[in-house]
Amino acid sequence: MSYTALYRKFRPNTFEDVKGQEHIVTTLKNQIQAERIGHAFLFCGTRGTGKTTVAKILARVVNCEHPVNGSPCNECATCKEIMAGTSMNVIEIDAASNNGVDNIREIREEVAYRPTQGKYKVYIIDEVHMLSTGAFNALLKTLEEPPSYVIFILATTEAHKIPVTILSRCQRYDFHRISIDTIAGRLQELMDKEGVQAEEKALRYVAKAGDGSMRDALSLLDQCIAFYLGQELTYDKVLEILGTVDTEVFSKLLRQVLAGNITGCIHMLEELIAGGKELTQFVADFTWYMRNLLLVKTSGDAEEVLDVSSENLKALKEESQMVDTDTLMRYIRVLSELSNQLRYASQKRVMVEIGLIKLCKPAMETNLDSVLDRIRILEEKMEQGIPVVSGANRNSGNMPGGAYPNTEDHFEIAEAPKPEKAAPEDLQRVKNNWRSIVGQTEGMFKSFLSTAVPKYNGSTGENKLYVEFSNDLAQTCVNDPGKKELLEAIIAQQIGKSVEVELVLKKGETHKNLAEISVDDILKQSIHMDIIVEDESDDEL
Repeated sequence: MSYTALYRKFRPNTFEDVKGQEHIVTTLKNQIQAERIGHAFLFCGTRGTGKTTVAKILARVVNCEHPVNGSPCNECATCKEIMAGTSMNVIEIDAASNNGVDNIREIREEVAYRPTQGKYKVYIIDEVHMLSTGAFNALLKTLEEPPSYVIFILATTEAHKIPVTILSRCQRYDFHRISIDTIAGRLQELMDKEGVQAEEKALRYVAKAGDGSMRDALSLLDQCIAFYLGQELTYDKVLEILGTVDTEVFSKLLRQVLAGNITGCIHMLEELIAGGKELTQFVADFTWYMRNLLLVKTSGDAEEVLDVSSENLKALKEESQMVDTDTLMRYIRVLSELSNQLRYASQKRVMVEIGLIKLCKPAMETNLDSVLDRIRILEEKMEQGIPVVSGANRNSGNMPGGAYPNTEDHFEIAEAPKPEKAAPEDLQRVKNNWRSIVGQTEGMFKSFLSTAVPKYNGSTGENKLYVEFSNDLAQTCVNDPGKKELLEAIIAQQIGKSVEVELVLKKGETHKNLAEISVDDILKQSIHMDIIVEDESDDEL
């Protein structure tokens, strides 16, 4: 007999078995017991949260001959036929592959015929957002006034893509992400049934990796059990299989970063890669580790918001005292940007190495949080008694002996820029940071900006940024003053200076003199003051 995956083998058969969706289960059971069953349901939510499972249970219970407390008995002939997939009363349709008008027209023709047995004909349309516009229009009339013996259950992961006319005709149920505690409890229950020994810590990590999806968690657990078949599933084994890293490694790596030890960071990365760790997962977990540190440092009741053991919480509290809030926020920003870059990178290791170097060397960046991190490093040097002088004093010869050591500990300092009227150089900074600026917008505006070109008036050289859209549909953004103000606010936050913005279409005749902005090399030299660190041993020479 072929093996059945855990998520299929233990698919809930009654409403009582559904975990983490009590608000939906209770409502549906009350409708069934009161015989107030709707004609159209819309199940929304992320993958693996139980949408299709609940739809199948609902399809059985409305036709069940002997329902028990609003759940199907699963013993009558009707329930057994539906569970076996041989019933003519329950029709499952995958809208991803059957999304045309003709497919929906077939449904409209079929609903004219009553069910041969049972009370209702139930149509379960999965991934309904994949239907074409014509298919939605064809479904509309039938969905609005279906025969009394027909029920539609629509399931989707992207409810925002469904027309409002369809939404208004359905009872909408939003499936929540399942909590780690609920998933871990279900995994432990299934392991007891399967007779597999597993550590609680290992199951909680699998539950966390499931990211709110019961199905994803069961698939990961299936993978772990298969790798160590017949053995106890431990936390270390789960980390090895999923290619993830223990928090102790992150603790050591944080210390290397705070010390600015690039060589130590690269050596640790080399060990992780040699151990088969997946770099994308490593960066995501390291970001999560930094997030936990930030919450411990800023939240008075971190125990309420962190899902970690008391032992790990104690370690996080100790390590949070080693680093300030601004530095942690910079680390999270750098790692988040790195995580996005890794999605499309062919040389992931190189990108991760550059990210670690950025963490160790804040002088590589010009952001305000980078400047604050550089000040932190200087303060630590001064607390250790190391004299610090500026580059100007180094050449003045005022220090004893008139000579200064040639040291590699070279720092650059710049004050945070105050908002002021933009100069032409600021337009170049906008162009240089354009992708980051666009990334802070949302929706269709972000889509239009991703293909737009930042320009300026080449004939007058005025200090004004023109955003030229190539898509004619962007006319709505051009006419919306709120979009202009939003972009100006994002730019001011990004470069620290205000820039006047005008949104234009490429086909417009009033902006023929617009030219693309070129970025000069001088923008790379935004820090103007050098600071030299002098060792005490050299001072005695």
